[in-house]
Amino acid sequence: MRLQKYLAAAGIASRRRAEDLIVAGRVRVGGRVVRELGTSVGDDALVEVDGRVVRPVAAHTYVVLHKPVGVMTTMRDPEGRRTVADLIRRAGIAARVVPVGRLDYDTSGVLLLTDDGELANILTHPRYGVEKTYRATLRGRLESDAVERILRGVRLEEGRAAPAQLRVVAVRRDVSLVDLTLHEGRNRQVRRMFEALDHPVVALARLRFGPISLGELAPGATRAVSERELAALHRIAGASDDEEEPA
Repeated sequence: MRLQKYLAAAGIASRRRAEDLIVAGRVRVGGRVVRELGTSVGDDALVEVDGRVVRPVAAHTYVVLHKPVGVMTTMRDPEGRRTVADLIRRAGIAARVVPVGRLDYDTSGVLLLTDDGELANILTHPRYGVEKTYRATLRGRLESDAVERILRGVRLEEGRAAPAQLRVVAVRRDVSLVDLTLHEGRNRQVRRMFEALDHPVVALARLRFGPISLGELAPGATRAVSERELAALHRIAGASDDEEEPA
C-alpha cells in the first residue's frame, strides 16, 4: 500500500493532507523519515506520524446524519453554535468520525460521517464528480428560460458552472420547488446559481449524496450506512484506485 493511502486508512488525514505530512518530514517508516510520495509500505510496517505509531483501522465506521438547519458541519465551533459533533455524541457514537464534505449552516439534509479518510478524500475530490441532489424552494415562478440556463450551465463569478440536471417538482404563483443534481461542489453553489437567475433560495435540503439517500430520516437523527450503500461507496473507491494505479 502506498504511504499516503496507508495514512488515510489509519484515519490520520485525507490522502491529500497525508501527502503534505510526508513532504514536511513528519512521517517515519521503520524509524527513517520518508519524504517520497508513493513509497510502498507493508501491513507489518512501523509507521509513525510526529512520533506516534499509526495503523490502518480494522473496521471503519460510516454514519448517515440528517443535518438540521442551524447546525455547523464542523466538529467544533469557536462561536459556540451547535455542530454535527454534538449530534453524533448525543446518538452515542464513540468512533472518531468526521463529516465528508459540508453543508451550509442554513442548509439541511443528508450528511455522511466516517473515520475512513481514504474514502472521504475520494468522495470529495472534484475528479470523481460524486452526484449530489438538492431540493430547493425558490422565490418566484421558474420559467423555461431559467431552466435552460441551469441545464446549459449558469455563469458564476469564478466561471461557468457545469451543466446540472433539474426537475421541477411544483410551480406556484410566487414560489417554485425543484430538485437539482450536481457533479460539482463549489461553495454555496446551489444558492449562487439560482441567485444568478433572480430566483433566491428560500429553503434548501440535500436529498442524496452519491449512493446515500436521506429517505425518511428525521432531522438530527442518525443511522448506519446500509450494506447496499457501503458496497456502492466501495465501488467508487475501487474505480478511483483503478485510475490511479500505474499500468
